[in-house]
Amino acid sequence: MAIETEIADWIAERLAGAGATGFVVGLSGGVDSATTAALAARAVGPDQVLAALLPCHSSPIDAHLARRIAGAFEIPTVTVNLDDAFDEMMKKLPPTDHRLAAANVKPRMRMIVLYYLAQVNNYLVLGSGNRTELMVGYFTKYGDGGADLLPLGDLYKTEVWDLARAIGVPREIVDRAPSAGLWPGQTDEEELGITYETLDCILTAIAAGDTEDIPSPTLEQVERMIARSAHKRAMPPIFQRPRH
Repeated sequence: MAIETEIADWIAERLAGAGATGFVVGLSGGVDSATTAALAARAVGPDQVLAALLPCHSSPIDAHLARRIAGAFEIPTVTVNLDDAFDEMMKKLPPTDHRLAAANVKPRMRMIVLYYLAQVNNYLVLGSGNRTELMVGYFTKYGDGGADLLPLGDLYKTEVWDLARAIGVPREIVDRAPSAGLWPGQTDEEELGITYETLDCILTAIAAGDTEDIPSPTLEQVERMIARSAHKRAMPPIFQRPRH
């Protein structure tokens, strides 16, 4: 059975088990959210999927490509512009020069909207995180990391690209440089300090317990990323009071 069929079947089973009636997906114009939305449409039909476009001082190309994805798979859309809400939020917060802390407000605001839309419609929130990003913590905790299901969570980024091509995601989206859109000109690989191809090779080697051929500095870099982000992949620790 093809992987796209396996994932689509899994999505449909999870929906039935939750007693929900559909899915909401945040469409960014990137390959991960495009692939997630396409798989959801395949699983339950496009009429049971809502694609949310949530621009927040975003590049106009993001919305253009998101609509291109929705049109390609006949998925209905809703647009909620967060520019003003973000600006007002930042006015209320203490000023900071920490660019990432400010930028991470955007995905956290988007998460709020996605769960609002999900609850209004009795839908589940589909996240678009892949295995590569989950393993090294390249996502915003309680932002784009907030979801009910992660259909791509066991696929490395390079595998997502292959899957996207197989299911007909438009080439301009598959070939686009990955970016979280946190600030103008930002790209994933520049922020990570490593290409996805190299990162996937290392993560695969780590998972297999065979890292002999990986240069030590690069291996140590990735291991540090995994260790530092461990808290993102776990529920918050709960204090256990002594039982007497």
